Amino acid sequence: MDKLGIPFWPDLEKPRDRLVNQGAETLSDAQLLAILIRMGCKGQTAIDVAMVLLNHFNGLSGIAGATVHELCQIDGMGPSKAAQIHAAFEVGKRNLSGKKSKKGRFLSSKEIYLYFFPEYSSLKIEVFKIILLDTKNGLIKDIEVSKGSLNQTVVHPREIFNLAIRESAASLILIHNHPSGDPAPSPEDNLLTQKMVKAGTLLGIPVLDHLIIGKGDYYSYADCRTLGEK
Repeated sequence: MDKLGIPFWPDLEKPRDRLVNQGAETLSDAQLLAILIRMGCKGQTAIDVAMVLLNHFNGLSGIAGATVHELCQIDGMGPSKAAQIHAAFEVGKRNLSGKKSKKGRFLSSKEIYLYFFPEYSSLKIEVFKIILLDTKNGLIKDIEVSKGSLNQTVVHPREIFNLAIRESAASLILIHNHPSGDPAPSPEDNLLTQKMVKAGTLLGIPVLDHLIIGKGDYYSYADCRTLGEK
């Protein structure tokens, strides 16, 4: 006997009806994805396809980081469905980032983390940025400096502080991610931080912090008082 599709389910079990009547927070990850997927394929409901996606990509964060092409490799997923899912995650990411007011001020590492985490949450490679601040710790600009592991990509103080001087920054913050999810600093991270702090001291543009973003957590050199550690 063929498996009955979602349209044949009782109304209280249909994801879209549950969302309308009970709220999105009552739905599981698979049920929310099923609403985006809309229709399954032969022998599979939309929820079945959603479960395959979640298992294959290790949860929502993995799906968020997948390309449209990668999503299309899953049975039951075509370009249209993949594009809808990709767009939905991008909308959520932009909403969370609060994108980006130059009037924002950073007074704690937690504020920096919450501001930039949406950008970093689904990245599969390391991305190193500098956050340039004015005299009141207001954001002037954030600039992507390099992509790739810091032991493979050269991030030179000369390049960093040329950018800071060009934008008349009073201070700066370093930030990058660890795709592994573990924000603990590596020896390369420590060496880079020491070089940048020394250069900033000489040039009168202090490095206020270096944040490493992991999966749902972060490491702050300033908070851990290791910013100037040798």
